[in-house]
This record gives sequence, C-alpha cells and structure tokens, in this order.
Amino acid sequence: MQISDELKEKFQTARSVCVLTGAGISAESGVPTFRGGGNSTVWKGMPFDQISSASMVRENLAEVWEWFDYRRGVLKDCEPNAAHFTLAKWQDRFAGFTLVTQNIDGLHTAAGSRDVIELHGNIQRAYCTNCEKRFDIRGKIPHVPEICDDCGANLRADVVLFGEMLPPGAFEKAEKAARNCDLFFVVGTSALVYPAAGLAEIAKRNGAFLVEINPEETPMSGFCDFSIRMKAGRILPAF
Repeated sequence: MQISDELKEKFQTARSVCVLTGAGISAESGVPTFRGGGNSTVWKGMPFDQISSASMVRENLAEVWEWFDYRRGVLKDCEPNAAHFTLAKWQDRFAGFTLVTQNIDGLHTAAGSRDVIELHGNIQRAYCTNCEKRFDIRGKIPHVPEICDDCGANLRADVVLFGEMLPPGAFEKAEKAARNCDLFFVVGTSALVYPAAGLAEIAKRNGAFLVEINPEETPMSGFCDFSIRMKAGRILPAF
C-alpha cells in the first residue's frame, strides 16, 4: 500500500507526534494476548479477568505469581519487530514525540524507545506490596526475590490488574501529549479499552490529524482521518 501524499506531508511537517500502541504491534513478535474470548478459561480453569485481578492478589498471590511467571516464560523468546524499532527512531526525528503503550511486554524499551508511558505497567518488573519499591526481574523465572529487601513484605508483578487504577500520573502525561500533538497514531489496538482509547479522541478534538494502523476495522476507524489496513511492522518503516 502506498502512503498518500496528504499523509506524507502531515508526517514530514509534523512537529509533535503521539503514538498509542496496543496488542497488535506485539502480536507481530509472537506475543499472545492471553485474553481468550467470552468466558473461556486461560489458567487452571480461571478466566483472564479472574486470574489477572486485584482480588486474586489479595486472596492467592502465589497463584497469581505462577500465572505471571508462566507468561514471562512465553515472552522470553519474543523480540522487538520492525514496528518497535521504527518508533524508537521516530523519537529523534520530531521536536516532540511521545510513545504510549497498553502493552506490558517491554518490547518498546528493548527496541530503544526512551521514556515510554506504560499505561498498564511492565511484566518484567515487580514492586513491594508495602513500600512500593520497584525490582527488575528480567530474565528471572521464576521471579526472584519474593520479598522486599527493605521492608520484608511480599512482591507482586508491576502490572495493572482488573479492579486497579492506572499508575499515578501515567494517563495525565499521555493526555497532555495527545492534547498538544499535531499528528496522532493509533497502532494495533482494538480501541475498546478505556481510558487509553480516549487519547485518540482527545487528540482529534484538539486539532490533531488522526491515523489508524490496524489490519482490521475497529470502532475507532470511522473517527480517524486516515486508516491503513496493514500490520504495523510492514507499514511503519515505509514512513
């Protein structure tokens, strides 16, 4: 697919760009979504929204850790793809650039992106349930340590679970970038998960040119100025 002249011009003249990525961009690297469909079970007879919930952390933290260690094991051989690497280059191309992701796999950072706004956290980190000290657990499966070396409380995965709020300040930073950008990309996301999906609406209301990249039509498609029905790894490098 050729990039239109209008979109080329918007890209070449943009000063401030904001990009929101979702599961689709990492699916190209072999990262599964794990969500299942309907009431389907994903782990020991439990659906995704049960095993990945705040209530399970309170009731059975060991089971939740077993689930997340399994997921981290699946991710260990997944590498950033062309889309991740392209977005890492964009941060030095524009006067202002903000990358916001709903993904927890850390592939944007692995590709070289800096200051990524991770709305849903990062599965390669843990934090203390008492003092909230952060721990890097990349390459450690099962996770170690299991308790905080400062206060002795249990650790948990540094991801946003069902029933929890987004990390403090994360959405506010993303919202500010969306409000002030002149070009906004929605890449590989179903546009169904809020408040993340609302960022595109904020950008459009404030005058940004809105571009969707997704192989399939989404609820956001009709709202966008331009929709590209291709995988991100194929079209993003063409810019």
